[in-house]
Amino acid sequence: METLTGSVERITYYNPENGYSVLRLSPSSKLAAGINREGLVTVVGNLPKIAAGEYLTLRGNWVTHPKHGQQFQAQKCEESLPATTAGIRRYLGSGLIKGIGPHLAERIVSHFGAATLDVIEQSPDRLREVTDIGPKRSLLIAEAWEEQKQMKEIMLFLHSHDISTNLAVKIYKHYGDDALSVVQNDPYRLAQDIYGVGFKTADRIAQDLGLPVDHPSRIEAGVLYALNQFTNDGNVYAVRQDLVNRAQKLLDIAPELILPALERLAEEELIFQDRLPNPGQDHQTTPTSPTFSETLESHMIPAIYPTHLYYSELGVAQRLHKLVSTLPTRLSDLPPAFITLDPALSDQQRSAIRSSLSHPVCVLTGGPGTGKTTAIKALIAALDSAGKTYALASPTGRAAKRLSQATERPASTIHRLLGFSPRKGFKHNTENPLKIDMLVVDETSMLDLVLANSLLKAIDPGTHLLLVGDVDQLPSVGAGDVLRDIIASDLAAVTRLSTIFRQATHSHIITNAHRINQGQMPQFPSARAESGESSADFFLFPSESPEDAAEWVRDVVCNRIPNKFGFHPRDEIQVLAPMYRGPVGVNALNDILQASLNPPSPGKPERKLFGQTFRAGDKLMQLQNNYDKDVYNGDIGNLVDIDPINQSMAMDYEERQVTYDWSEADQLVLAYAVTVHKAQGSEYPAIVIPLVTQHYIMLQRNLFYTAVTRARQLCVLVGNRRAMGIAVRNDKIAQRFTALDWRIRQIEA
Repeated sequence: METLTGSVERITYYNPENGYSVLRLSPSSKLAAGINREGLVTVVGNLPKIAAGEYLTLRGNWVTHPKHGQQFQAQKCEESLPATTAGIRRYLGSGLIKGIGPHLAERIVSHFGAATLDVIEQSPDRLREVTDIGPKRSLLIAEAWEEQKQMKEIMLFLHSHDISTNLAVKIYKHYGDDALSVVQNDPYRLAQDIYGVGFKTADRIAQDLGLPVDHPSRIEAGVLYALNQFTNDGNVYAVRQDLVNRAQKLLDIAPELILPALERLAEEELIFQDRLPNPGQDHQTTPTSPTFSETLESHMIPAIYPTHLYYSELGVAQRLHKLVSTLPTRLSDLPPAFITLDPALSDQQRSAIRSSLSHPVCVLTGGPGTGKTTAIKALIAALDSAGKTYALASPTGRAAKRLSQATERPASTIHRLLGFSPRKGFKHNTENPLKIDMLVVDETSMLDLVLANSLLKAIDPGTHLLLVGDVDQLPSVGAGDVLRDIIASDLAAVTRLSTIFRQATHSHIITNAHRINQGQMPQFPSARAESGESSADFFLFPSESPEDAAEWVRDVVCNRIPNKFGFHPRDEIQVLAPMYRGPVGVNALNDILQASLNPPSPGKPERKLFGQTFRAGDKLMQLQNNYDKDVYNGDIGNLVDIDPINQSMAMDYEERQVTYDWSEADQLVLAYAVTVHKAQGSEYPAIVIPLVTQHYIMLQRNLFYTAVTRARQLCVLVGNRRAMGIAVRNDKIAQRFTALDWRIRQIEA
């Protein structure tokens, strides 16, 4: 390899995903090959984040590009700080150092001259000598300087293993100065600790470092990754043989090496091994036959849990049983004749209210328009008149806001109700339970097992619990099927509302939702019903091909709905797609809608991070719970600013502004279109649902039903009747491996 040295004049191109760079170098030797008319050399290669003004020593080879001529293909790179004031000015003003932009760089270098970098390195307090730099800003600049300096080495190492700059920054921020040591000595820790780094990436690094394929740490990491794949699909546990098969395929090793790894993981308490009834067989009843236990044991299978999910499932079962068995309750002193209910309530609603006041654990379920909210309001009125205390909560912020608006009472997310703190956990727990007589939880179909366990820890025995939700909707995004399991266990008093109230029958959104749930095709009435009342809230735009459907979605969202109904295309219309991939999947639709609704313009800041272009004005969704920011999986907001100097983005979540570092941008995705799963618990004025036969694998009745019930005023389908027919007929609910209902019955037995 040849050596080329010189100072960086400008960066022509930089890809943060892989570090691939094209830069112009002023060579120290004017005899260098490939010098252009400006006296510069073109350098290409996968490099750490370089700034203009830096002095580089490069090792590589000269190549001839068919279009761009001679270039230096760099294989290795050593960096030196610029020595001239012009170089220092370009270096500091390049955006490399967080907190310093071109104008501030000019002032700093004008004040300190050639000594600028020594001042930042050794005496950062002196930065306060520069106008507009106070103690806080000088400290931030000093920290950013140290961070970028330490990051260079880890960047170079990770780029050599095809790790993007964005992920490299995240890895450094998580481990600090130990980052390089962790990556080199225990690369599988990355898959456990860093959001966005999966097992396959960590495994590639480990293999490059020469770790044997049968190394115990590799096998254990592979097993945990395979188990996480099961839980990411909503399962609480995996059948052991299924887990072994998946891990073997992933690791490409002999199956006999996996069982010892399971034992080691169990000893480390990373997994829990149990025996459960075969999920394919029904054990709802407990026969009195003396041979029942032997028969049951013959049907038991080995199951593997992530440890926290095992204890969550066991905890939910035990705490529900404790609630049911604790007498008297906080409402036992209400006389039977006390409750005077509105005569306008249906018999089912009356029954639900009386059950919730007399039984410690109740479930109220039913579809849209059946009066669940009306029943909650009547229950609250009864509690108010009796002087009893209560709390209203939902799993998500949007659902809590809707509950509060509907009941005209305060409602909060479960996390806020329990006083969650990222560092201290939940304020309310077994030792400090909620001081209330009744807790009402809405949208319980969204409640996953872990959150349910935390919630039940905070409910004092004797308190009444009412779980409200639509059991026919999709289950929670997180692991578990809590609402369905509690109903199946026969522990709770369950009321199912089935009558659609008269005022709801005028909405074809509601009537069609019930038709879909009953296995019938939706109807598309004319804009004016025979009664003369408007019924134009449910439409179909026929389309046979995915490409045509995608164009229809764009036209409907950007033009037709705003023009006819006046809904804002970004803030009031939500596209719900069954899956991510394909021409009419979430990813493609987001690209189309971003280009149409929020195109680039000279005055609009944008930044490409983690392979995605973020542009001020974009509609974005949070992908994971971030307790430090008080933002949760599925929350949607608007991107209001991108700050290149501080390397941050500002999001507006319903008038609450949250700041993200660029290294945190992988928590956000475009949300002009989202999956139906991500829309659970939310309602939108208008929704658009593409349904094409190419979505076949995801065309299920409960998904279609859930999607339609997200619409408040307008529902538009784009696609064809054949796809709708597939969805309506497919009533098979994907089985989740959970054992909550079985554990509840076991405790009772």
